[in-house]
Amino acid sequence: MRKTLTRKDFLKATGAGAAGATLLGASALASGCGPQLNGGNGTNVVLIIIDSLRKDHVGAYGNDWIRTSNLDALAAESLLFARAYPESIPTICARRAIHTGKRTWPFRDRRRYKGIDIPVWGWQPIPEGQAHLADILKNNGYQTLMVTDNLHQYTASMNFQQGFDVFDFIRGQTTDGYKPNWTYPPEKLVQALGMRDYYQQYFANTAYRKTEEDWFAPQVFTGANELLEAASEGPPFFLVVDNYDPHPPNDPPEEYVALYDQPYAGLEPYSPVQGPSSYLTERQLKRMRALYAGEVTMMDRWLGRFLDKMEELKLFENTLLVVLSDHGVAFGEHGITGKPHYALWPEVTDIVFLVRHPEGKGAGDTSDHYASTHDVATTVLGFLGIEPPVPMEGQDLSALLEGRALDPRPHFTLGYHNFVWARDDRYAMFGRNDGAAAKLFDVREDPEMTTDVAGANPDVVRRMFDEYVLKDAGGPLPDYDG
Repeated sequence: MRKTLTRKDFLKATGAGAAGATLLGASALASGCGPQLNGGNGTNVVLIIIDSLRKDHVGAYGNDWIRTSNLDALAAESLLFARAYPESIPTICARRAIHTGKRTWPFRDRRRYKGIDIPVWGWQPIPEGQAHLADILKNNGYQTLMVTDNLHQYTASMNFQQGFDVFDFIRGQTTDGYKPNWTYPPEKLVQALGMRDYYQQYFANTAYRKTEEDWFAPQVFTGANELLEAASEGPPFFLVVDNYDPHPPNDPPEEYVALYDQPYAGLEPYSPVQGPSSYLTERQLKRMRALYAGEVTMMDRWLGRFLDKMEELKLFENTLLVVLSDHGVAFGEHGITGKPHYALWPEVTDIVFLVRHPEGKGAGDTSDHYASTHDVATTVLGFLGIEPPVPMEGQDLSALLEGRALDPRPHFTLGYHNFVWARDDRYAMFGRNDGAAAKLFDVREDPEMTTDVAGANPDVVRRMFDEYVLKDAGGPLPDYDG
């Protein structure tokens, strides 16, 4: 019988050692007795969302130069999805799908909301009355808790707080108007490359930093530790840890940057400009990648402390753990930086997706099944044996953990603003949502999608658009720019 490699075994074998350091004490929050269970099997659920984490920057997915020992150890205990993609991008679109089990794309519900900036199609609140994972679990006797520094979920009218008994929001990320923006450290702004107004607000928000614990990922996972300790004393709980880093700007402590770069004296490219990378020199691109890699490693370290707390509280044996990212970000690959909607290459579309069964089922296995953000709610409820109040569109991926058959997905599609993407076992295609400006790649021969073969294969492009995109969308796509 094969012995499951535990997280401690993995860290010891890789020389990573224990994840770290003394944690803050448990929160004074009282967990309460809670209602009696109406459904579910009494298993806790922890959902960790890591914003902008590229799949190819994690060791478990083949990276050999970035230190992600805690994610790698967790992957050794989990079912790893090698073909995981968000059903829609970016941040809010992906999270709507995560929390509701419904596809956000093809963005047929575009409306204007007072006080809500709608930068891209699909950037909408969770619709009023739509079933929401936290609501469903709360109605089944679960404590529901969330900690996040994701500024886009702060506005109450976005409805991401609904259903949570505790919603712990850490202020200050990016353009969050948390501090007066004239209080920024001027020396930091002088060092930054581009996007002056963006950095001015961010540096004002983070001027208080003195130690590593003051960075955002440490604050999020420390807050999650406190909620975990408090919740563990009560009824079963559902805890969401939504960590915004490594979303740019990437400015980790120097000890992390030094792991990936030599001394650097130029302007700091903390955050990529969305679009062509030609504004950067090769040295600046290298620095940008090092800053991101350092942020990934810092996030991984503090994730490890959270996993240590789960182990200390003996929660792994009765907790379903799901970890995923929402999208990636480009650093010069294909001549692009950031995540513009017209650049749907793997560095933007490919995500991390791990599911850890409390009994270790599926540990260390890899699945080629197309997994996505709208599968999360369905998977959690399916595992717990709870029927959603209305049908969901995602698949119950826990079937794969139990060795049960799951309807195959011969292809997958996603949307980002007015662009669409589709792939099957042979090809990946993306272009405008009216079928124009399409690019096509043979992913068997060209997995990094470097050579566009659309011109030589117009029939394949048309087939993928008609039979994949339009079929999944239920007909012609909306045009909000027309």
